[in-house]
Amino acid sequence: MRTFKVLQVVDGLGWGGTKEQVYLTTRELARLGIDIGIALAYQYTEMVERLKPYPVRIHFFEDHKGSKSRFDPRNWWRLKKVIEENGYDIVVGNSPHAIDFIRFTFPLLRKKPKLVFVRRSGRTPSPFSKWFKYRIADRIVVVSEGIYKLLKKKNFFPKKLVYIPSGIDLERFGDYRDKKRELRRKLNLPLKGKIFINVANWNPPVKGQDILLEAFSLLRCKDCFLLLVGHETDSPRAKELIRKLGLEGKVWGLGFRKDIPDLLNAGDFFVLSSRLEGIAGALLQAMATGMVAISTAVGGIPSYLKDGRNGFLVESENPKALLKAMERVLSLEENEYWAIAQRAKDTAKLYSIENTAKKYGELFKELAG
Repeated sequence: MRTFKVLQVVDGLGWGGTKEQVYLTTRELARLGIDIGIALAYQYTEMVERLKPYPVRIHFFEDHKGSKSRFDPRNWWRLKKVIEENGYDIVVGNSPHAIDFIRFTFPLLRKKPKLVFVRRSGRTPSPFSKWFKYRIADRIVVVSEGIYKLLKKKNFFPKKLVYIPSGIDLERFGDYRDKKRELRRKLNLPLKGKIFINVANWNPPVKGQDILLEAFSLLRCKDCFLLLVGHETDSPRAKELIRKLGLEGKVWGLGFRKDIPDLLNAGDFFVLSSRLEGIAGALLQAMATGMVAISTAVGGIPSYLKDGRNGFLVESENPKALLKAMERVLSLEENEYWAIAQRAKDTAKLYSIENTAKKYGELFKELAG
């Protein structure tokens, strides 16, 4: 079999579930010996710094000026140059906007690479996106089993669909909650009481922080606290909603953090209130650390989170259901808590980033012929 080159395309800046997956899969594919590069925005120093220790070629093509950057022909021509001058055989679009860049660039290419587009969201693409963008893909990777089945049912190019679950870095997200007290002291968190944690960039229409805060405001627990972790969870908008619900001193928006494993191990319960999700990597990360988790039953989450066994499921858009779940976990006996936590860890082990990268490697070999 001939050798092949793979290019990951990522758009924009910041850090969240998609960027985490791009970083992890790129890192692991490089470790597997696959000839891989990444094309990104000139301003995206965060990804560059993280990938420096690995044999990954870095290419800049996007002059990022917001979401309209994908309509700038200069960005298309730079991406064309990256693909052609480096002889990439397979190009991967990792988000809707990254796919837009590839779609506009594709007609300009003299030699057409194989295209892999990744669907991470629980949303079904619009008819326009289906025929304008996804029609040109050779394979469409879906990161959750539930969304994979839904897209097949809706006849969304079923022959192109491939299920490859997102993976988590089990080396980083381990269980060391025997150091909980020490971690709380280091992180300046309350030494007593129960701590709930939500890890999601501030985006209430998708991540449902408004529902979570409403539910938490109804919780009658004097020594319970909630940490919101992610971009803009410390923004004026977030602080205003916390103040409006009378939760100052009970809820802290910590903003973007790099010490999430420490925060998870210092906490007691993870809670995800999303209206939409793919596979919810943040939830799997929390489960890997041995947290008892509550989550809305959206996207691919019900395929691995089983209510009462390795965590707790609630319907979305329902503050009262979320409240009942929080009351339920607070009432768990110690032996019940640890049994659920152990089953959560066992589940998370099935989603290692190493397994995910191997599946991508197999797909690329198939496409390369």
